[in-house]
Amino acid sequence: MSFMDSIRGMSFFDMHVHMTSRTTDDYQAMADAGVVAMIEPAFWLGQPRTGVDSFRDYFASLVGWERFRASQFGIRHYCTIGLNSKEANQEELAEQVMEILPLFIYKEGVVGVGEIGFDDQTPAEDKYYRAQLDLAKEAGLPVQIHTPHRDKKQGTSRSMDIALEHGLDPGMVIVDHNNEETVREVLDRGFWAGFTIYPFTKMGNERMVDIVKQYGPERIMINSAADWGISDPLAVPKTAALMKQSGISDEAIRLVTFTNAVTAFAQSGQLSLDELTQPLGIDQSQRFNGSSVLRGGQAPRVDKDSTIIK
Repeated sequence: MSFMDSIRGMSFFDMHVHMTSRTTDDYQAMADAGVVAMIEPAFWLGQPRTGVDSFRDYFASLVGWERFRASQFGIRHYCTIGLNSKEANQEELAEQVMEILPLFIYKEGVVGVGEIGFDDQTPAEDKYYRAQLDLAKEAGLPVQIHTPHRDKKQGTSRSMDIALEHGLDPGMVIVDHNNEETVREVLDRGFWAGFTIYPFTKMGNERMVDIVKQYGPERIMINSAADWGISDPLAVPKTAALMKQSGISDEAIRLVTFTNAVTAFAQSGQLSLDELTQPLGIDQSQRFNGSSVLRGGQAPRVDKDSTIIK
């Protein structure tokens, strides 16, 4: 039995996936696997941006074209907007980005400020993390925290300390990229714990099954964080299938792969459980600023298993 057979009829919410770097085939595969909604956090480009207008265009694409592109496959697309930690170290440019963030965080479909936090835990990262926490607090938006790859335990604790210092309710803060070292403290302090299922790094889905068995499903959510690197946009449904095979209840699986993310980000006022349980109508004849997901008058591809592309 394929993993698709074991999860048929289930719905998933991938609360951290960088679809800007994925193809329409990935959207179709995610839709086929039961992904009905996703959150795309703002992140870095892979190389340094050289001007504030590149940030402006990128943020605009997250609330515009990418939201439209997802809808063409029946997936609801939301995003979090922020200055990521890696690029916070370009201080002159970071100051300009901070000036334009308020133009975007109040737009439709923006469910939080993120992903923000620490990379190398520099003074500049600390400065702009704090500034964006204040921005989120003022806007009444959840915060999506990127925890560092290096010194993760220290960086995670520090991220939470600063959030509390700035008066944020832990229930408004999603601490992402957790592992076995960080999960207990995150949960004990009342924050949401996000886990990224990444091939060969961060958190494999066998380890994720063990964590859910040990800690239960409360305030835990998983994501793929799929981007332009080695990653898997089907990580959430695949992990759900493994959980099911491992004897974890359907109720617990739904909490970890759907409901908890809805509960956390619904605090933005931009999404609701009722909305996400209604099918999103698909009309691939639609256009966004004159652009379509179709090319050259082509019809939507129906038989995805065929080797013949007509």
